[in-house]
Amino acid sequence: MSEDTGIRPDGNAGTRQGAVTRGAPGAGAGAGRREIRILAADDHSLLRGALCELLDLHEGLTVVAQAGDGPSAVALAARHQPDIVLLDVEMPGPGPLQTVRALREQAPHARIVVLTMHDDARLIESLLKAGTSAYLHKEVDREILVSAIRSAMAGGKTTFLPRPAAPSGPHPLTERERELMALVAEGLSNRQIGTRLGIAEGTVKRHLRNVFDKLGAASRLDAVNRLREYEPF
Repeated sequence: MSEDTGIRPDGNAGTRQGAVTRGAPGAGAGAGRREIRILAADDHSLLRGALCELLDLHEGLTVVAQAGDGPSAVALAARHQPDIVLLDVEMPGPGPLQTVRALREQAPHARIVVLTMHDDARLIESLLKAGTSAYLHKEVDREILVSAIRSAMAGGKTTFLPRPAAPSGPHPLTERERELMALVAEGLSNRQIGTRLGIAEGTVKRHLRNVFDKLGAASRLDAVNRLREYEPF
């Protein structure tokens, strides 16, 4: 395994915050298994490192590169052609919209998942329109982050924002719906959920529609987010 830290012989970073790369395109994929290759871009090196360690614990996810600023993220995306770019919007560089556009130009097949502390509605809308696949607040749990990554790979568009108050009253879902949503939170597909529960895929979809109606949710991840107000998974 080779490592490129972006540090010149004089000890100064070649790019602000530098960049760490691991592996090569296609590396890490076992026989018959398609790895999801991830580029993580965040200017907080400790948080970025912890995030990458967390992702590497999940089967099928491989972090192939890390960047500490927008230009480094674009350069590494062009080099590695990752499946997913995890992007913080508050990094040194030209700004989030310009970075997203550059990423889509240099790595057109990559899905961009924004992971940030910002919850401004206009910024969310503009980034989703610019081509990002997900917008997640950094308070997101790891299960939802992994679900968002897998959803992005399947062509989904999702958002996750923190909700301040816990609701009162009885739990809105049936026991079966709660069991199903626990599997959704793990990132399983409808077919996988059906196999796990011993029900048809169409039945899973019907349950999900009922859950969406009960919770007022617009997507799978939104439903998981709302359900966490009632109970942890």
